[in-house]
Amino acid sequence: QVQLVESGGGLVQPGGSLRLSCAASGFRRYSMSWYRQSPGKERELVAAISPAGGTTNYADSVKGRFTISRDNAKNMVYLQMNRLKPEDTAIYYCNAGTSFGSSGDYWGQGTQVTVSS
Repeated sequence: QVQLVESGGGLVQPGGSLRLSCAASGFRRYSMSWYRQSPGKERELVAAISPAGGTTNYADSVKGRFTISRDNAKNMVYLQMNRLKPEDTAIYYCNAGTSFGSSGDYWGQGTQVTVSS
């Protein structure tokens, strides 16, 4: 069983940065992902990372601005978000699964990110 708890969301001005964290238990053999959902839109994949951290994948809209990483020793997954834009505003969810790049069965409760001046 995997339990996921996100933190680090908040209000930031356009161009600013935030780092999201996901505390996970029992996740070392899972691929991990960050998804986001904004009002009226479907949940979308933002970034994914393989179990050992050697492979990553990003949505085109965040490439070059966001970085996903994991620390298996600390059971943590991170999403560093730089040069934030208003369109990045959404609830961000941590996800764990067995198939890299696809949503798995385990979700966190989500953390709100708002980019606004």
